[in-house]
Amino acid sequence: MSEIGLPLSEFELASERLKSVLHHTELDLSATFSGMTGGRIYLKCENRQKTGSFKIRGASNKLAAMVERGERKPVVASSAGNHAQGVACAARKFGVPATIVMPRTAPIAKVQATEGYGAKVVLAGSCYDEAYAEACRICEAENAAFLHPYNDPEVIAGQGTLGLEILSDLPYADVIVVPAGGGGLLAGVANAVKLVNPRIRVIGVQAEGASAIAQSFKAGERICTPSTATIADGIAVGAPGDLTVPIINRFADDVVTVSDNEIANAILLLMERCKQIVEPSGAASVAAVLSGKLDVKDKRVVCLLSGGNIDVSFIQTIIERGLVARHRRLKFTARLADRPGSLVQLLNHIAASRANVLAVEHDKLRTGLDPNETTVRVVCEVGGEEHGEAVVQTLRDNGYLLEVEEV
Repeated sequence: MSEIGLPLSEFELASERLKSVLHHTELDLSATFSGMTGGRIYLKCENRQKTGSFKIRGASNKLAAMVERGERKPVVASSAGNHAQGVACAARKFGVPATIVMPRTAPIAKVQATEGYGAKVVLAGSCYDEAYAEACRICEAENAAFLHPYNDPEVIAGQGTLGLEILSDLPYADVIVVPAGGGGLLAGVANAVKLVNPRIRVIGVQAEGASAIAQSFKAGERICTPSTATIADGIAVGAPGDLTVPIINRFADDVVTVSDNEIANAILLLMERCKQIVEPSGAASVAAVLSGKLDVKDKRVVCLLSGGNIDVSFIQTIIERGLVARHRRLKFTARLADRPGSLVQLLNHIAASRANVLAVEHDKLRTGLDPNETTVRVVCEVGGEEHGEAVVQTLRDNGYLLEVEEV
């Protein structure tokens, strides 16, 4: 490895190693997102990769390199999920025992999938950093090799093969948008792409609640955050790599952030319009484009869908967030006279406005109510922001006092 960055030969070697291991995932032109943004938006569907994410690239390249050097001792990794599955799958292929330490908060589906690849799973701590500490302890106790999820040159090279794949399929791309957590994927893709075609802009995307790399890029030096808070667990990293950050700062063109609501909206649109199941971290690239954080008009833009391992039990929460973000949910509280027929009258006005009532909650004990009053909290399904505003105006025109919950 050079002082900052890897030579192109490392990415080319990684590509050769991985030919028999990976799927060459498709690059899909989205007519929907192109129409919404004015650019030509392509989706790099790494959510359909083996193990459901890009992480198998770095893990497989690292293990292949170790085997080539004659290093066949057991391996240990710490991960919230996708790196765990990548290491487990790669270890099985190369015949190496693997132990994966995952936070106790890791989605059950990811734990079970990791065990399904034959790895031993140890649950420890409530976050990645605590799981990492336990993994280091196991490594020392068992004389095993630690496979870092992002802060390793051979892992970075493996992730960077995605950049070479994109260029082979779309050599005239203008922009590549890449989710970033610890920075291995963004560092690898930016490094590889810029060595082949410096004209192409590579943009990283982080969640607003886990923005260490965005802050590091702005400051020009590595910055760690004391905590993270985002639905995008795959990129919820407070301490990016001391190898990845300098590479990103050298080769990436920008790093932007998106809100959890913007991510949820992107997931919902990917489901509805593209029939793609994408986890929150994987949808961050689409969220950045759809929210206007990037100038994509008249440009060929590749959004990297980095993973699809979303917990089924979490999908309903994501859908609800997405519907709220798109103003498809209207939530308000109305003050009514506490007498028979008042609620029916309110619901009839809502029905006449073509809104669909999903939930109604009475509250007669709210502070400030007269003895003959009650409040009703209503959740409606509406067709969008304009429809929701029209429903509210209709109710107010009919004399109702409303408190509308902000999105």
